[in-house]
Amino acid sequence: MTCSVCILATQTPNMQTAERVSAQDLSDNYVFQRSVLAYVEAAKQVKGAVLEVGYGEGYGVKYLAGNADSYLGVDKYPSPAHEKEFPANVKVKLMNVPPLEGIADSSLDFVVSFQVIEHIEDDNLYVKEIARVLKPGGKYIVTTPNIKMSITRNPWHVREYTIEQLKTLLGKYFSTVEAKGVFGNQKIMDYYNKNKASVEKITRFDIFKLQYRLPRWMLQIPYDFMNRRNRKKLLQQNTGLVSDIKMEDYFIAEAKDGCFDLFYIATK
Repeated sequence: MTCSVCILATQTPNMQTAERVSAQDLSDNYVFQRSVLAYVEAAKQVKGAVLEVGYGEGYGVKYLAGNADSYLGVDKYPSPAHEKEFPANVKVKLMNVPPLEGIADSSLDFVVSFQVIEHIEDDNLYVKEIARVLKPGGKYIVTTPNIKMSITRNPWHVREYTIEQLKTLLGKYFSTVEAKGVFGNQKIMDYYNKNKASVEKITRFDIFKLQYRLPRWMLQIPYDFMNRRNRKKLLQQNTGLVSDIKMEDYFIAEAKDGCFDLFYIATK
């Protein structure tokens, strides 16, 4: 049940769900390395005033802040990282979005938001707010799971997107949308297929397709337990494969159905 990387989780503050990816937990390595690639690619572009919505564990700050004049990270819950450990141009703030309260119109050069939009109830307002705070010519860099590669329903997600659905949404508020995707090499596909087989051993008992029919709140805790348990099991059975996964095993190319995440760059 390993889902795509989810940096901003709908969780209680004291609960470490499988939605928040840990840099310290080796069982998360498959998704952690994919998230690092997103930051590395974004860091090649960001400059000026940068906002990250859903900075989560805080491990992406060093990639983005190094090329920014100023970096503001907002999240629903506090990061385990201490603010004093961040560079001097970094500020962080607790915020439940949307809206982006206290951020002025046309004040930012870049907004980065990885694995967040799938958690947002009103995604139209969310994207509209991001467009509002960006300067003309400013860019929104976003990742989210590609529903075509989701093995099972993730009840922590309000929705997941196809390539066209996300492009259409962003196109309402941005002048151009560059649709890319995050893909994996054969090593990544080997893990994905082992994970898929493991999940199917569980979901074969769901003959009434309750995972798609029950309300999300009823499924979140059981899903999270099974997701974390499944990651640990895959690590135990395939330690070498899991530990050997590196950022370089992922790559970004034009978005197609086989990508794990959608990686879009929208320009105001």
